[in-house]
Amino acid sequence: MARLLYSLLLALLSPLVFIYLYGVRGKKNAGYRQHFLERLGFHNKQLPQHAVIFHCASVGEVLAATPLIKAFKHTYPNQHLIVTCNTPTGRAQIKQNFGNEVALCYLPIDFYYATKRFINRLQPKLLLILETELWPNLLAHAKQQGCIVQVLNARLSEKSFHGYNKVAPLSKVIMQNIDVLASHNQLDAERFIALGLAPEKITVTGSIKFDIQLSDKERADAKELKALFANRPVWVAGSTHPTEHEQVLNAHQKVLAVHPHALLVIAPRHPEQFAKVDELLTASSLYHCCRSKPFDSKCHVLLVDTLGELKILFGSADVAYIGGSLIERGGHNPLEAAAFSVPILTGPHTYNFAHVYPELLELHGARVVHNSDELAACVIELLNNPIQRVTKGENALNCLTRNQGAINKTLTLIDQYLQR
Repeated sequence: MARLLYSLLLALLSPLVFIYLYGVRGKKNAGYRQHFLERLGFHNKQLPQHAVIFHCASVGEVLAATPLIKAFKHTYPNQHLIVTCNTPTGRAQIKQNFGNEVALCYLPIDFYYATKRFINRLQPKLLLILETELWPNLLAHAKQQGCIVQVLNARLSEKSFHGYNKVAPLSKVIMQNIDVLASHNQLDAERFIALGLAPEKITVTGSIKFDIQLSDKERADAKELKALFANRPVWVAGSTHPTEHEQVLNAHQKVLAVHPHALLVIAPRHPEQFAKVDELLTASSLYHCCRSKPFDSKCHVLLVDTLGELKILFGSADVAYIGGSLIERGGHNPLEAAAFSVPILTGPHTYNFAHVYPELLELHGARVVHNSDELAACVIELLNNPIQRVTKGENALNCLTRNQGAINKTLTLIDQYLQR
């Protein structure tokens, strides 16, 4: 009954869903209007049947899952693989990371018949969902087709737990359709159990986001960027959002008063923000250039208007600020900066990475700032003190390495069901 009411409500809201995706989001990013029928379960007939499906909601999940997917491909080179996502940027990241090595498409909106069409047409062997993309109709149709459902790298914040608890009957249905859940830690596991997931279905694996291995090419690319920046003091503000862009730019004005040759590399989280930040910079006294064009060594700010480069940009930095944290967005992944031994600054809003930041802060690999002034002061302090910079960067790397191993544990869980 709970899923029936959910499906009816979603059907009633469908005009608003279409207006939002095709109209509102599509106006900001034309990619939302492309491949739109895939969102209704109408997919390219060349997509393989009986494949393993990895679902990664957007860019963050794609980046986190890439080492896992590559390890899976190495272990099962003949297994058909489909990677799905919800956003154009996620789709572009999949294409960039894998080229034609995997099939890709959008996951349908969780309308009853859209997800039924998707599952019945593809008849996947395994549905592997990254983090907490728990769609009731998708999971139910997968189970009806005999498809194993695994939720990998699963996390459930206190806030999300209370949200699921408000629709407890529907949440119980969702939990009944999960075969395996790999959680970040025991606290996450207990929250899923409280929602109705059987304890024997849960394995604590840790987070695959810690399993970053820098390739020789990535190290070389970061070194090349450092050379391009000619040993200037560099701080990177990655994955910034509206109202946060302004705070970062204000902080850089203060940094320049002490370090006039300092370079800020600012990478907005979403492509639709590239033009907005460009306008902010044009209206300011900060001279800037864009990553998509030749680098101007006289610029105060480099605006990253490209995709997929944030990791190597962190590798070129002396200091990293992780966006989505001075505003209430829950923060973004600090571990790519940690992999390059770069000291990390973050705002106070980091609930999306509650499995990362407590230890990172305890080990003094990161520091919390609460506003633009504190951000500027911390950047200046770190640029003034190379020894402190190196120490905090090494602390961040130590936090990363001591928590690795989740990918191997996750592959073991997947293997148990593919071998049956």
